[in-house]
Amino acid sequence: MDAYSRTVIAVAAAVTGHIAGIRTRHGGGSAVVCADDGFLLTAARVLGAATEGEIVFADGVESRFEAVGVDPLSDLAVLRARDGAPGAVTFGDADTLVVGQLVVAVGSPLGLAGSVAAGVVGALGRAAPVASRRAGRVIEDVIHTDAALNPGNAGGALADSRGRVVGVVTFAAVVGVGLAVPINGTTRRIIDTLRTEGRIRRAYLGIVGAPAPITAEIAGRAGQSVGVRVVDVVRGGPADRAGLLRGDLVLSVDDVEVRDAQGIQRALFAEAIGRAVPISAVRRGAMVDVVAIPVELG
Repeated sequence: MDAYSRTVIAVAAAVTGHIAGIRTRHGGGSAVVCADDGFLLTAARVLGAATEGEIVFADGVESRFEAVGVDPLSDLAVLRARDGAPGAVTFGDADTLVVGQLVVAVGSPLGLAGSVAAGVVGALGRAAPVASRRAGRVIEDVIHTDAALNPGNAGGALADSRGRVVGVVTFAAVVGVGLAVPINGTTRRIIDTLRTEGRIRRAYLGIVGAPAPITAEIAGRAGQSVGVRVVDVVRGGPADRAGLLRGDLVLSVDDVEVRDAQGIQRALFAEAIGRAVPISAVRRGAMVDVVAIPVELG
């Protein structure tokens, strides 16, 4: 047997027992056991407005579940199986992934528990659209894979070659293109907060950004080589009122260096709501400092 097949088989064996299929009145998908005491992680879009439903584990055991916490803006939700669940998966760190790396999706597409699809990381830093009551928004820094995903894969695991779960499948965009929410420091904080508090309070700036290089001259002065290019500013939002403009290159938020969208998101949890937050940026070769007062995202 070739090395590729042996790796995929090993990952499937390590992960499948921790995967479940879930059903609600309006549909279904997959879920991943994320902690002891019956807690599972899935995609928020799988639940929709449902607060409970049925769950079937890979060994055929059935139970009921209740939603513990849902965060549509990260497309993550935490459930709890009433009758317990197998042990938790091992999480990895999606921040260490590289394009071309082998990944294996394990889920319950179309009700087929324990289905496996292998592929590679096709791109990193992609965005997936979601919506909130305030405005349309995107999940930033999602993982793009060419693993053959079906709608029922949503909420399932995306694992690396060592069987560590590095992403939660958010959806199959089109044939040959699947997206997963990365498992990293930011999302693990979201998962823990959903388990303990049931919701995520976020500060809202009203910008969309993407990583961009900094010129050598500015890099020497700023001490960093990458920032976040502002590609859109929501009119009337905190960033707009503070004076940030489309095209600005953000270097730091709340005095912490940012290199990607997740860096900004890490500065925008509940602690930043209603507080003056300094933002440093480069505009047409000049350093610019503004102060924004984020509001609560609802």
